Amino acid sequence: MRLLSELHRQIDARVQAIRSARPDWQCARGCDACCRRLAAEPRLTAAEWDLLRAGLAALPAERLRPIAADLATLDGRSQGPLVCPLLDQPTGACTVYAWRPVACRTYGFYVERQLGLYCPDIEARVAGGALADVVWGNHDAIDHGLASLGEVRTLREWFAGWQDRP
Repeated sequence: MRLLSELHRQIDARVQAIRSARPDWQCARGCDACCRRLAAEPRLTAAEWDLLRAGLAALPAERLRPIAADLATLDGRSQGPLVCPLLDQPTGACTVYAWRPVACRTYGFYVERQLGLYCPDIEARVAGGALADVVWGNHDAIDHGLASLGEVRTLREWFAGWQDRP
């Protein structure tokens, strides 16, 4: 968990620096555009799942039921756009924000170039000549950090194993 905490610290520092330097930065509370159009089902490392599982365990059962139902709808859908099953759609808020995975912490700030996994609104601004100093191009460093955090599974796979617990 120490390696994941350090990766979160590095990401948080970068995000805070961007937000401080760019008051017009659109990724903030109230923007859920990325959560409503995921390119693919979220994939998490074992360490990310351990953290997320703690957040899920803190939720009341009546909140877990719709998450389980939304995850079940992802079965067999590997390509987006997908709505994140952890999004409380009426409020546009993440139900597990403090425990969210690295992909969620970096969305909009981080480019996985070969998959186009970043905000299309930001992509359009970058293409127009804005925000080039903001969007990370070094996704290899984050991927390298994640590689040491254990097995990778889809959110649905992790959740199903947890729900099957005795």
